[in-house]
Amino acid sequence: MSDTQKKLTTGPLVLMIFTTIFGFANTPVAFQQMGYGAILWYLLGAILYFLPSSMMYAEYGSALKESKGGLYSWLDASISERWSFIATFVWLSSWVIWQVMISQKICITVSTVLFGHDTTGSWNLLGLGSTLTVALISVLMVVAITWFVSHGMDSIAKISTIGGYAVMALNAVLIIASVIILFAHHFHLAQPVHSITDFAKSCNPAFESPIGMISFMIYAIFAYGGLESIGGVTDSLEKPEKTFPKGIVISTIIIGVGYALNIFFWGVSTNWNHVINHGNVNLGNIVYVLMENLGVVLGQSLGMSTHAAVILGTLFSRLSALGMLFAYLGAFFVLIYSPLKSFILGSPKRLWPEKVTQLNKKGMPATALWIQTTIVCVLILGIAVTAVLIHQDAKFLYSVLTSMSNVATTLPYLFLVGAFPFFKKRNDLERPFVAYKNKHVMWAVVIVTLIVLAIANGFTIINPFLQKDLVSGIATIIGPLAFGILAWLLYSHQSKRQS
Repeated sequence: MSDTQKKLTTGPLVLMIFTTIFGFANTPVAFQQMGYGAILWYLLGAILYFLPSSMMYAEYGSALKESKGGLYSWLDASISERWSFIATFVWLSSWVIWQVMISQKICITVSTVLFGHDTTGSWNLLGLGSTLTVALISVLMVVAITWFVSHGMDSIAKISTIGGYAVMALNAVLIIASVIILFAHHFHLAQPVHSITDFAKSCNPAFESPIGMISFMIYAIFAYGGLESIGGVTDSLEKPEKTFPKGIVISTIIIGVGYALNIFFWGVSTNWNHVINHGNVNLGNIVYVLMENLGVVLGQSLGMSTHAAVILGTLFSRLSALGMLFAYLGAFFVLIYSPLKSFILGSPKRLWPEKVTQLNKKGMPATALWIQTTIVCVLILGIAVTAVLIHQDAKFLYSVLTSMSNVATTLPYLFLVGAFPFFKKRNDLERPFVAYKNKHVMWAVVIVTLIVLAIANGFTIINPFLQKDLVSGIATIIGPLAFGILAWLLYSHQSKRQS
């Protein structure tokens, strides 16, 4: 087989992008937060962020395909070493916060697999309340995973493949079940559509205000996260100059429409007030709540007895939780070390304390791993204790964790997009793929994308403060802010030592 034949064509590229970007769990969260109103913002996210930024990341990845530092290498080739180091440190905070959130969501998946629904609200260990019990179990789990990974036992990550197939199957279940329910109910929706404005406004009081609605944009941007991971595939494409833009445009349409349809389909079986507007429903268990309800409504639509419909709902909930459990655990075993290792090995060793850069016999940065785990555990316990002290429940906890994760994940994109014009100015790089050939078009796209990212993050950060929710506001920015300050101090200290 020739090299040309081995190259990826448009079809495989679109499939790769879809499986990397499309997240089934994003749509239940979107429906909980905005109802049908989420559709508009997800489509805007596809057009104003996904489409333009993916082209930028492809240019970065193709020109710097030999670099091992990922995001750090891209920034270092564009802006100063100091700001590259700080920006990548902030990016690292997103993975730390991701670990904090997912470690607690794993508890919910285990509970749902075992009992058919989320029972973590009643967990009690050593006399601790449910919030502290879940936090303690999460800490023990993170410590255990770190120990396994530091000893090179990362093969369990392969179970994420099973989770991936299971989550893809959930999409099919949602679509098929929703179509059956639509026909059985003569096209009457559980969440009715009164006017076209329902597709632009929220049925959730927390997102009814203009600032609240705009702040939801960060959820849409987060839903398209992972773009930077496909930036380096251009050298594997057949005629990349044509194949990549074509693949991105097709992917934008498929993923944007796919998200919109899934959000709409949740309204086929779920009435927001009857199912979601309850104290025991939160961003941690929303997937399983909606899947259970989907199963119950499907059973009723097929003429099953109430008891049989409830059993079907429990089955849907358990199977979805099992799939998500495989996906979460598999991802955790990789992402607990992969971003950290990439940053440490890709950045200059002189910027790190000597022990941090050392790899153990299994090729793992053990010291750095345990430092990271300590930070994760402190955050888990700190957030849980704070929630208990201010008498907040799990709904508050997962809302704060989600906002923290969204901001920490999307803030580094500001650096990547903002650095792109400086990257374009370099004349010493071989550029196998060039998406933006016209300087004026490039600047226009960069400015619009930066404005979208800045507004999404800015409104998400200020919204809690405007609502006088200081705890949520401070928690939202504490991760990136703390990591940014730590990076500044570390860089300054190491630079002085070298001088």
